[in-house]
Amino acid sequence: MSHFPVTSTTLSATALREFVIEKYNLSPNATCQLFRTGINHTYFITDKQLKYVLRVYCYNWRTKKKIEAEIDLLLLLKHNGNSISYPIVDRNNQYIQEINAPEGLRYAVLFSFAEGGKMRFMDEATCFKIGVLMAQIHQTTVDKSCNRITYNSESLLKKPYEQALQHFPAENPEMQYLKAVSTKIAATFGSIDYSKVSTGIVHLDIWYDNMSITEDNQITLFDFDFCGNGPLILDVAYFCKQLFHIENDKTEYESKKEAFLKGYQSISTLSNEEIKFIPQAAAAIWIFYLGIQSQRFDWSNVFLTENYLKLMYVSRLKSWMEYQNN
Repeated sequence: MSHFPVTSTTLSATALREFVIEKYNLSPNATCQLFRTGINHTYFITDKQLKYVLRVYCYNWRTKKKIEAEIDLLLLLKHNGNSISYPIVDRNNQYIQEINAPEGLRYAVLFSFAEGGKMRFMDEATCFKIGVLMAQIHQTTVDKSCNRITYNSESLLKKPYEQALQHFPAENPEMQYLKAVSTKIAATFGSIDYSKVSTGIVHLDIWYDNMSITEDNQITLFDFDFCGNGPLILDVAYFCKQLFHIENDKTEYESKKEAFLKGYQSISTLSNEEIKFIPQAAAAIWIFYLGIQSQRFDWSNVFLTENYLKLMYVSRLKSWMEYQNN
């Protein structure tokens, strides 16, 4: 009996355990545990006192060359002393593994483990340190480029809106709002004086869920899956917007945002042009991720509904824009 075709599977942790033991010369007692599924699948590997993270890329998500570009960036950051989770070579000095899954060829990469835990509600001192770390990373990536997407009005606004149209009708009030906001933000992108805006390689997904913080406030950043080229202020803006939604008390938000920006500017100065761009840059990334969820519908269809679009996406976008008087 032939197998029915599939679009996405969850690989056996038991089988992956044997796979990584053999590929990375781990001890026979090493363990592998599925942590979570999503756009990519994450497994925790434990070998005696050592821990690792195995990322299994979903089928047709990233090409091998795109993954190589991410690895090159991480090795550059590690070489420059940035506190990030970095890739681990196997016994043949290779970073990328190929796995013949039922749906087709999938790639896997083993990463160092980021010690610490997630901290959703951060104090000012932690926000300051996150700003410092982000600026240090930007000092390494400024004026550089990678073989990845370039983030601009086309990739952040136009294409995501078109991808969302595959699931929501254009006459939907929320889609009409997104179109109007996208048009306004695209005009801002077109009017920017880029001589006053630093560009380079950005992470594009820096928020509490992609960093680990130890008890003594040591921060490690991970998940560079969305790294690409663009204005560095995109990273700053996205962190500010995520902090905005976490902190219901906007007085708290303002104090923590200022601590974060002070931390960043203790390393790298932000121009007035960049600071003014923060509200709309953050909104653009918000729309971009709606496009990602629309594009990866096989992963996100449980919650990609009109109600979700209204309450999760547009409602939050409106509150952000209204708060910023945009």
